[in-house]
Amino acid sequence: MNILVTGATGKLGTKVVETLLKSVPAHQLAVSVRQPEKAEHLRARGVDVRHGDFDRPETLETAFQGIDRLLIISTDGDNETRIRQHTNAVNAAQRAQVGFIAYTSLANANESRLALAEVHRVTEEAIANTGIPYSFLRNNWYLENEIGTVQAVLAGAPWVTSAGTGKVGWALRQDYAEAAAAVLAGDGHENTIYELSGPLMTQEELAAALGAVLGKDVPVQQVNDAAYADIMKKAGLPDPLVSFLVDIQRGIREGSLEIESNDFEKLLGRPVTPIHDALAQLVRDLKGTTH
Repeated sequence: MNILVTGATGKLGTKVVETLLKSVPAHQLAVSVRQPEKAEHLRARGVDVRHGDFDRPETLETAFQGIDRLLIISTDGDNETRIRQHTNAVNAAQRAQVGFIAYTSLANANESRLALAEVHRVTEEAIANTGIPYSFLRNNWYLENEIGTVQAVLAGAPWVTSAGTGKVGWALRQDYAEAAAAVLAGDGHENTIYELSGPLMTQEELAAALGAVLGKDVPVQQVNDAAYADIMKKAGLPDPLVSFLVDIQRGIREGSLEIESNDFEKLLGRPVTPIHDALAQLVRDLKGTTH
């Protein structure tokens, strides 16, 4: 059984590959990367490193040859770019006659009103239309997405949000990676949809958990979207990112990430990393990188 992971030098891909290497022989594992030189450390461990560029479909078709189980990790960029790149990957997988496609999607992708949901909705449809067995890994929200806010809190700022009492199923990237690895290396995941959501929490509850980790009170500053955008701009964030973050805050407020599910536990065979432990790890990593 040959498994291939795209984007294997990225933040999620790296963790998926490391997890797979614990249970899958290296010679059964391939990676598709835009810059193969960045994956030399994997080649040295016996992994088949292939060149695959989502903007050059012919490289993907070559990279996907002979692959039984493929993980397409969603790319970065604006919606139009991502849809084009994902479509290229799905078409290449079909031409290469890949046996199974797992795809990192978004919570409730088919109904979500988040702006970034369009990418995942279109990609899921494209995969389903190939007739290739699939698994949609609908990742809720990476706890690491809150690193900027955690850093601000560490510097003495309040936890700023315009998400109101909306709830999120935060989990560590490592947990999402292990869930993806379980689907790739396991059986019985054909034509499945997994809503991968940690225990639901409000911004206030997450800030309180961070306060418990830090041993101090973390005040929460609830603002409207315009004020949130203004604060982010003053922090030096570029306009497209500010618009994206405001949309996410609005989506959370409207319940877009409030998905109750125990799919994580089913795939991991254990509970998702408890939020206090996850935040403690995040804080340790942040403090480690600032010295």
